[in-house]
Amino acid sequence: MTTFAPQSDYADWIHSLYLQVIGWDGLILLIVTVAMFLALLRYSTRSERVPAALPIHRDHTWLEVTWTVGPAIVLVAIAIPTVRTTFRSQPAVTPEDALVVEVTAHQWWWEVVYPELKIITANEIHLPAGRPVRFELHSADVIHSFWVPALGGKRDIIPGHVNAITVTPRTPGVYHGQCAEFCGLSHANMRLRVFVEAPERFAAWANQQVQPAAVPGRPAAVTTPGEAGARLFATSLCVTCHTIRGVASQRAGPDLTHFASRTTLAGGTLDNTPANLAAWLRDPDAMKPGAQMPSLGLTDTEVAQLVAYLGSLQ
Repeated sequence: MTTFAPQSDYADWIHSLYLQVIGWDGLILLIVTVAMFLALLRYSTRSERVPAALPIHRDHTWLEVTWTVGPAIVLVAIAIPTVRTTFRSQPAVTPEDALVVEVTAHQWWWEVVYPELKIITANEIHLPAGRPVRFELHSADVIHSFWVPALGGKRDIIPGHVNAITVTPRTPGVYHGQCAEFCGLSHANMRLRVFVEAPERFAAWANQQVQPAAVPGRPAAVTTPGEAGARLFATSLCVTCHTIRGVASQRAGPDLTHFASRTTLAGGTLDNTPANLAAWLRDPDAMKPGAQMPSLGLTDTEVAQLVAYLGSLQ
């Protein structure tokens, strides 16, 4: 979560602008500090040579011009690269080969849709390195803010309004993001991960995501925990909020069709492990204060069955 290691063109522009502003700020600090110490030495009452007091009214035209023109030059020097970076980061035309990713912020998780690829996922974004990406940002409830520091561009998400960021990720890796606008009780637990991958690896991930949900198998007449979990999911309150293609189609909560392929759960706050998933199913609010997911009152057996089923959804 640092802006000092830019991994996209957008992040490079912001980083460069930041260094320019810091350079001008540093120059001003140096001038003011030197002037202050020179004044302390020159007019110290401990000095044996105390100059006569200057008259109250005296013209200093050159000084007035200096402290007017000097700051104006600094402001212009900051304004020019700032305006240039603003226009570069908000292109009027989206690159033709850009991958469009629609991100919808919910309290407190991220819905991610790839409209061209027919993929829906949550809290984790996969991107191909070297290809322009256009994030189209929506809010389902209150004001949020989309921020992945390594990729640059913190952008507010306003209900009823679509904002956008266009970036070209450069280096494969995993980059962490965060909602950067207070949005309620679990604002700090609204996180996301961006996976920048080589194009062929991204293509393999996309191909996996468009496949239908896994169907638990069972040997002979033995009912496996996964199959029991599938039946439990289809007949429980889970189907009123979640989608598993071919089973349920609600979008109040994250799409779970390929839940097991994700590295996190609970809005990116917990590693996707059987133990964390079981704890989440038992008492969501204890794992994430203010969680919009209700407690389902599951028995330990039912929790184990759902964990087995959801863990099979690769």
